[in-house]
Amino acid sequence: MNNHFFKWRMKISGTISSASASRFPTIFAFLALLPASFGPLAQSPADGAMEFKAAAAALSAARLNGDAESEARQEKGLAYLDSVAASILNGSPSPDLETANQRLAALVSHTPPVGENYRLIKLGGAPASYAMVVNFGLGGPAAVRIYAAAGGHYGMAARIDHFSQKDFYDSDIELVPVSLSDQVFVTVGGRTDDLSTGMFAAWHFDGHQVVPLWNSDLLQQSNYEADAGGFHITYCGQTDENRPSECLKMARDLYRYQNGEWKRAESAELPAVKPAAK
Repeated sequence: MNNHFFKWRMKISGTISSASASRFPTIFAFLALLPASFGPLAQSPADGAMEFKAAAAALSAARLNGDAESEARQEKGLAYLDSVAASILNGSPSPDLETANQRLAALVSHTPPVGENYRLIKLGGAPASYAMVVNFGLGGPAAVRIYAAAGGHYGMAARIDHFSQKDFYDSDIELVPVSLSDQVFVTVGGRTDDLSTGMFAAWHFDGHQVVPLWNSDLLQQSNYEADAGGFHITYCGQTDENRPSECLKMARDLYRYQNGEWKRAESAELPAVKPAAK
């Protein structure tokens, strides 16, 4: 959300001639029209935050109610977050992400903020690029915004949402950096039901655009971990047809980004996990 501030000052000194005085009504009439020509005065930071919270709550409610979703309405809320990210990233050569994320946490529209969060994460590169993970609330849409430096100034460089990426599973998103040197990361969607059913997608940010590398099916009883070896996913590889909530065979896959490609390096079967006794 771009705010423009206008400040007008007029200093009148000396003796005003009668001819000059006669022109003042016309001058004042012209000045009175200027605010209308340039738009309303900008809101205060507090007003901007309140407007964003209302927009976030509306986006969550619209999806829960099954209403038609508007890209323009979602982008308006995201643009406010872009402005916050720009102020953080351009304010210091080494942004304090912990402090930044405390500031973003204050923007939640619900108490407690179930399913709603906004976080900045470092993706890597030189100069470093950053991603903001956006979850608009319980049942609401989610998105990822990527910020990169151009000419020494950070701005939004790429976006991931269900309007720009039709296969993007935009529900309760988490983001996991996999390779800081290559700026490769994984988004994890879902995993909020009793069976931790989620979808995984790998992405590469090349400094200008984000490139999809891979995405999984919906994986039941899923869990994940990223370390120096790559990205690990553990999930149910075979469910019981008669009891879909029970898993007959677990699986564990290891993925790596190598030579510009996302590859499954290892795959192993694991013992079945018995459901906890109730």
